Amino acid sequence: MAKNRRKQSGPGPATPPLSPATVLRVFKEVRRPMSGAEVIRQLKLKKKEKSAVKEMLHELVEQGKLIRIRRGYGLAEAMHCITGRLEIQRGGFGFVVPEDSRRRDVFINQRDIGDAWHGDKVVAAIVRENKGDRNNEGRVVRVLERGRKVLPVKIHKRMRGGEWLCRPTDPRLGFGIIAGLADETIEVRPGDIALCAPGERIDPTMWEGQITAYLGPETDISVQEALVKSNHNIRLRFPSGALSQAEGMPQEPSGKDLAGRRDLTRRQFVTIDGATARDFDDAILVERAGNGYVLWVAIADVAHYVHEGTPLDREALERGNSYYFPQSVEPMFPERLSNGLCSLNPDVNRLVMVARMEADPQGVTRRTEVFPAVIRSQARLTYGQIKRGVLDGEAEERAALAPVLSMLELAVELARKINGLRTRRGSLDFDLPEPEILFDVHGDTKDIRPRIRHFGHQLIEEFMIAANEAVARFLTERELPCLFRIHPPADEERLKNLFRLLGQTDPSVVMPKEITPRALQLLIASQKGTDKEYVVNRMLLRSMKQAKYSPDNEGHFGLASDEYCHFTSPIRRYADLVVHRLVKGALAAKDESQPSMAIPGRKKLFNVAGHLSGRERAAMDAEREIHKRVMVLFMRDKVGGTYGGVISHITDYGFYVELREVMAEGMVRLSSMDDDYYTYWPQREMLVGERTGQAFKLGQSVEVVLEEASLERLELSFTLKSIADSAKDYKDLI
Repeated sequence: MAKNRRKQSGPGPATPPLSPATVLRVFKEVRRPMSGAEVIRQLKLKKKEKSAVKEMLHELVEQGKLIRIRRGYGLAEAMHCITGRLEIQRGGFGFVVPEDSRRRDVFINQRDIGDAWHGDKVVAAIVRENKGDRNNEGRVVRVLERGRKVLPVKIHKRMRGGEWLCRPTDPRLGFGIIAGLADETIEVRPGDIALCAPGERIDPTMWEGQITAYLGPETDISVQEALVKSNHNIRLRFPSGALSQAEGMPQEPSGKDLAGRRDLTRRQFVTIDGATARDFDDAILVERAGNGYVLWVAIADVAHYVHEGTPLDREALERGNSYYFPQSVEPMFPERLSNGLCSLNPDVNRLVMVARMEADPQGVTRRTEVFPAVIRSQARLTYGQIKRGVLDGEAEERAALAPVLSMLELAVELARKINGLRTRRGSLDFDLPEPEILFDVHGDTKDIRPRIRHFGHQLIEEFMIAANEAVARFLTERELPCLFRIHPPADEERLKNLFRLLGQTDPSVVMPKEITPRALQLLIASQKGTDKEYVVNRMLLRSMKQAKYSPDNEGHFGLASDEYCHFTSPIRRYADLVVHRLVKGALAAKDESQPSMAIPGRKKLFNVAGHLSGRERAAMDAEREIHKRVMVLFMRDKVGGTYGGVISHITDYGFYVELREVMAEGMVRLSSMDDDYYTYWPQREMLVGERTGQAFKLGQSVEVVLEEASLERLELSFTLKSIADSAKDYKDLI
């Protein structure tokens, strides 16, 4: 970036330095497109500064803030253009997610995507503005930055010239690549997975490129994890500066670190996590206080060690969060911190930030304190131990838990009351199983089954939600900034459709005057145990919008919470680290003995919120993709098998079936059903045969045959074993 400065001539205020921000401000003041020469005249610059201005104009175009038009430039926002990341869907269309998190996503038709790929930073011109909740429509006018510099590819065959024909493993990239080897020592064979750096476009369906690394055979789970990490730009190595900073930290807190902290090392704090967990960022303690309770939630004080702007901080912000895979983890911090100094391991002193909540006999929090402390975890417990010893009362486990058993029983008592309070205010809990992938000793998948959940998991969730709400209130009551976790209200049209659908067969289901979390919770409860329970849970989940981060408090719809933030996982979520710093800033403002902490401004918080929300989406997408890949690999040798399942989603081209025997989902396409022509009835979530009247509905049991397990498309293809047995006459459904 050019750094020329204009000389000040004569008295008067100092002339601001020439910078891209100065150039951008001129465009906003003039309020019309300008050529480079006009910009120079407006700034009253000399000709010798022409090259510097040209460089800055180019930089602003690269950033998406200016648009190049003929021989001039115009403000992107004034020309109805937005800058953001392109997310392409399986159907070929896409959405541009704006950098400004306050703007809505822009729909991009497949024909208007141009040369852009999924994940690219693009400029999109708005071609149609829609009213209400509908997304505006646009077209990609410029690719600012490729989201991926290298692509995982599958090698298909060797060409006559010695190059290799490859195809990206991401189904959303519908083109081939003719690639040479960047290094002759690289050995690949058809069917292998490699990394490829794309070059120039040859034609609409083909690019050139170079194979830069060999990953391995596509049947290897570790290879599948590696390509998913590459697909989602997940960083695999820590920069030397971050590693050096981590290595320079002590093994244990020093006496200087303990200054100004409450000593809670004699209290019965414990950690409760999964059996395979290695980083422990939260510990809990519950005590009786008269007829009420005191809940202590201690969270690793990562902010004490990782200061803003340091190499570790910059790398953690870039990553945004930790990334979890079936056989590996890419942590937000190096293991020296995440599994060592900042992990609340048992029998060692650890620095924490504590939320101490005093609750009445009903479990309602009446008073909250937040402060720095030092604790010494008394035990590293697992969910399984809580289940066996506290919930099921197994004698052997209770004996093993004896030193902390009475505290744990009190914790369960309080957690049940907090859960009851949350339920009564309308907090939503969907009864949908999560997949758990089990591996054999060779690392191959042996089963994919529902993850077992019990109140031991719920206990920790209730306490973490309580602490997150308490900290959000702590900051808002002091009128200080907070990085809130917000969840917008659900899609109203989808909810109305659900109420209409249920009301057609159950007169007791009536559309509420106002669709609140409480109204939805009552609906879930009314259908529990009925044949409609599956339909209600699925359709409600699809109506939910995605939660995100924002400095503006819009509440959390799903939790029915007025103030909510993320405070309890600073080892694996950067948003929590931001909140810790905000809390420390608040404490320092009140107590001079606390170290001062700069409080970030609103604009900075918006930028951080947008970036973190984007990295969270990447983590969620990566998790979904690896589960699909493992599922397809697991089912590949089961083609031809017959399975029972339930219809989980209906479209105008077929329906998805969720299997009962294994946690896998695939599609029955209408093109495979030759007994009739079927029409999609979206208002009733049904497919109905035009001639026979046979119908398929959401939640209906079916029997299917696995016809194909495709890694290229990341999907299972089914056919119905017997249409007559699977379908019902549509008259029964009206």
